[in-house]
Amino acid sequence: MVTASGARIRWADLPAPVRHRVEGIIGGGPVTEARSQPGGFSPGTADRVRTASGQAAFVKAVTPALNRDSAEMARRELRITAALPAHAPVPRLMGGFDDGDWVVLILEDVAGAHPRTPWIAPEIDAAVTALRDLAAALTPAPLPGLPRATDHLAPDFGGWETLAAGPPTDLDPWALRHLDILRDAARRGVAAISAGDTLVHCDIRADNMLVREDGRIIVVDWPWGCLGPAWLDTVLLALNVIVHGGDPSRALDGVDHDAAVDVIAGVAGYFQRQSRRPPPPGLPTVRAFQRFQGDALLPWLREALTGR
Repeated sequence: MVTASGARIRWADLPAPVRHRVEGIIGGGPVTEARSQPGGFSPGTADRVRTASGQAAFVKAVTPALNRDSAEMARRELRITAALPAHAPVPRLMGGFDDGDWVVLILEDVAGAHPRTPWIAPEIDAAVTALRDLAAALTPAPLPGLPRATDHLAPDFGGWETLAAGPPTDLDPWALRHLDILRDAARRGVAAISAGDTLVHCDIRADNMLVREDGRIIVVDWPWGCLGPAWLDTVLLALNVIVHGGDPSRALDGVDHDAAVDVIAGVAGYFQRQSRRPPPPGLPTVRAFQRFQGDALLPWLREALTGR
């Protein structure tokens, strides 16, 4: 299995003024322990830190010099995370800043681990509960001026359209024969996500969730937050279960089946198209991970769309 990974800098790589400012927000003196966390594709820091007095925090920091897109994502995440209500199943934002170069988020250090993959039933159920609680807490959206889910996803859902214009020789034979069906499904998927006033996460994956010690799940990493239907995040959860193994029907209970299939078709087209592009700066493994996901979705889509 291909895993999500990037080439991260660490706490010690941050400029001294940035480290000192972070320490001032956390409190308790200088950072005496920093543990870099694996997963994700950002080249920026993702460190669990502890200060001299024992204060703990999770620090994310990135600069456009590492990757311009990652810095813009961090700016969006800082704005969105600051607006999330305290009762939502998300980490508390302790502070953050954007000095024009470095963008920094300081979050509570949550004791927990990512859901196991292949997914197991209790953690799928806990994730569904968390996402339903999240949708209830974030409807209507607590932040003005958010993009819509279609702003993020409509261009991505055009992946099958692009592939149909020049089918790659290594495309799955079933997908090659059914590009028209996949293209039409993705178009319907765009229409399905065009309504709704919920602040949705829009990037639900196992590595964007943490299972607390009591089994409850919280949702982390919010750069793609946008307005969409309350059910969108649970469909993206089902998609991740399909990719990594488990029972996606546990996540899709109560969701319109056709809408779910069309959205998953759109995401699959995105992965298939993107995986064939050169890797972006600082993110050398992202294309292999996209190819893994795009290929893993095809058997489920084949059954859902054509029954064979």
